Amino acid sequence: MGKLISIYVDGKKYTVEEGKTIMQALDSIGYHIPRLCYHPKLSIEGACRVCIVEVEGIRNFVASCAYPVSEGMKIKTNTPELRRARRDIVELILDNHPMDCHTCDRNSNCELQRLAYSMGIKNRHFTGERKRYPKDISSVAVIRDPEKCVLCGRCVRVCSEIQGVFNLTYAYRGFKTVVTTAFDMPMAESVCSACGQCINVCPTAAFLERNYTQELFEKLQDPDLIKVVQFAPSVRASIGEAFNLPVGTSMEGQTVAALRKLGFDYVFDTQFGADMTIMEEASEFLERLKNNGKLPMITSCSAAWMKFMEHFYPEFIDNVSTCKSPMSMVGSLVKTYFAQKIKVPPEKILSVAVMCCTAKKYEAARPEQKINGLPTVDIVITTRELAWMIKSAGIDFINIQPEDFDSPLGISSGGGAIFGTTGGVMESAIRTAYELYTGEPLMEIEVNEVRGLKGIKEGSINLDGKTIRVAVAHGLGNASQLLELVKKEPDRYHFIEIMGCPGGCVGGGGQPYAGSNSIPLDEEILKKRAEALYGIDRRKTIRAAHNNPAVRRVYKEFLGNPLSQKAHEILHTHYSPRYPKGIIPKEMTIR
Repeated sequence: MGKLISIYVDGKKYTVEEGKTIMQALDSIGYHIPRLCYHPKLSIEGACRVCIVEVEGIRNFVASCAYPVSEGMKIKTNTPELRRARRDIVELILDNHPMDCHTCDRNSNCELQRLAYSMGIKNRHFTGERKRYPKDISSVAVIRDPEKCVLCGRCVRVCSEIQGVFNLTYAYRGFKTVVTTAFDMPMAESVCSACGQCINVCPTAAFLERNYTQELFEKLQDPDLIKVVQFAPSVRASIGEAFNLPVGTSMEGQTVAALRKLGFDYVFDTQFGADMTIMEEASEFLERLKNNGKLPMITSCSAAWMKFMEHFYPEFIDNVSTCKSPMSMVGSLVKTYFAQKIKVPPEKILSVAVMCCTAKKYEAARPEQKINGLPTVDIVITTRELAWMIKSAGIDFINIQPEDFDSPLGISSGGGAIFGTTGGVMESAIRTAYELYTGEPLMEIEVNEVRGLKGIKEGSINLDGKTIRVAVAHGLGNASQLLELVKKEPDRYHFIEIMGCPGGCVGGGGQPYAGSNSIPLDEEILKKRAEALYGIDRRKTIRAAHNNPAVRRVYKEFLGNPLSQKAHEILHTHYSPRYPKGIIPKEMTIR
């Protein structure tokens, strides 16, 4: 803590830390100033002016998010003039906003709605021209609705400052100002990574995931289809938040039961796919290590990271593992191995995935993921979408009796569970690669060097006298920093894990919205979700992928061995340089 100073708030004296903004100082002593554009993880925008306060000696109202406290400062937070000014500001925003709260996806979880309620706004007083823009529904993952944008700039800042994608910016001026992509390209043709962090930080519904719930409800009623679903590790660690349960409550068995009540015939575990990924990925890494293959090898589980790499770092394509993600591995096995076991044509199977990630919608639509012309995953919904479906179907999620996954794709190791948090892929890979290389189990199975929320983590492991240097990055901005380091020092690492979202999958763009008393990207939320997954890992009898009997069974009955020709056909893929439409590749500056 820095130097302490005295300030006066509404006539009362308080001691606060020097160097803080007025808003930060007031937060620390129990005053919550209304805010809209402010976000503690992003730079100060000072655009909305909702957070204004009065400071003695300053003629105009002061934006508390940007103005620092000073010794003896006298602040007023709740005068009639302030309340009227804040109310007028929010009323002006509302009167340039669609009047569809009751049918809006963010109804009851909208920051603008909460502001209007807290300020006692009952009527719309201002009339006149309102901005009109069409929705951008070009993307299979992220929908942009400029009419609901309040110009807070959070999406612009998270896309540039946290993710390093710089896909969004302000265009035009004054009343016509809008947040859009470069050259006003459709989202599908832009450099959007489909990570969905813009959705997480948006206070309204200007950004949303593309919703497939109605299509799914219809297909669940089709008697000619075998309905198969899988869900990701982090879904079980976060879905309870949508039902007002404490953050970090694991709802694994309840989610299985709810999916069966929705109409699915088989419920499989994406964690099984994580174990399959580790068998292939660890084997691929050891093969590269032994045969002087391209190093450092970089993991390929994150769909947002894959698209980002194709846009901005195509020179690293040969470094990236060819393994499909756990979701796509399970989907591929459902349409091949499982279809053969139950003697059903793959086109008669509806393969659904519930993911924490909006980019998984994009991944499922990639042509490279198809097998025999069929998508391996037909529909991807997010954690948020599944929570809505459960509520819509009238399922008592809180009190439902937990159920177990179906076999054979429902058994997983603890290493599969930790895939949902940053460092988990690396830790699981180390557990298996060590034993495959040395023939001995890893004694210290919890690899603390790669755990935690530090942006870039480094570690090493000794393989029979050979030091293997590893690195982990989460969030695409940190990924850029790590890759720039690799450019300068190509031999610095042997193995790298990159996850597209802050915190890994637990911070995915499809996770439940932060509640009224929390904020998006909050580290405490990410830590609690991660701890739920580490808890599942610790409770598992089997904690490493190579010890999973279901995985061994699939190899014995169907694939042969890791990296076999059949394994490559079904469990591996490829990537290609990707450029925005209309930009000539050789003229494009690649960072």
